[in-house]
Amino acid sequence: MPTKITVLFYSTYGTNHGVALEAAGAAEAAGAEVRMRRCRETAPAEVVNGQDAWREQLKRMKDIPEASLDDMEWADGYFISVPTRFGVPASQFRAFVDTLGPLWQSGALANKAVTATTSAQNPHGGQETTIQSIYVTAMHWGAVIVPPGYSDPIKFEDGGNPYGYSCTPGPLDETGKKSVAFQAQRLVKYAEKLMQ
Repeated sequence: MPTKITVLFYSTYGTNHGVALEAAGAAEAAGAEVRMRRCRETAPAEVVNGQDAWREQLKRMKDIPEASLDDMEWADGYFISVPTRFGVPASQFRAFVDTLGPLWQSGALANKAVTATTSAQNPHGGQETTIQSIYVTAMHWGAVIVPPGYSDPIKFEDGGNPYGYSCTPGPLDETGKKSVAFQAQRLVKYAEKLMQ
């Protein structure tokens, strides 16, 4: 039975959407069954529609289902990719997390593997604290954190964030793609171990 991975993301302008696509492909290549799900947009429509890039990105994601409690209960592991907002995860992600109380209370999020990535306008814009914040939430679930650490040479090429891949806005370069793939495949590996 294949390992089940939910790739959960939120993306305003496309960076984390790109990371999620790479992660989903890498997890599938590692033998996992993957659900790619996006966090619901909670910003007012007039704000989204007031920015061409934001509005266009929302259109690009329209065929990707919004995340549900079922997607979280179904999975053996989670690959999370969300942007940094003032040093913490974007509020759209937090709004989804705030719906997970019933799963947390029943223990349905416990003992599952989780790894996280992020993006911010600049490398010192709170990327590490955002990933750590996601991991603090995962600790409350009883999930098992699977950071990349420095367990592969790619981490010395991609900027060296041991908590999870992080980047500035824009399309992923080849190094970024390799780093995301490594992190996703590592997640699958440890999710499989937890299932045994």
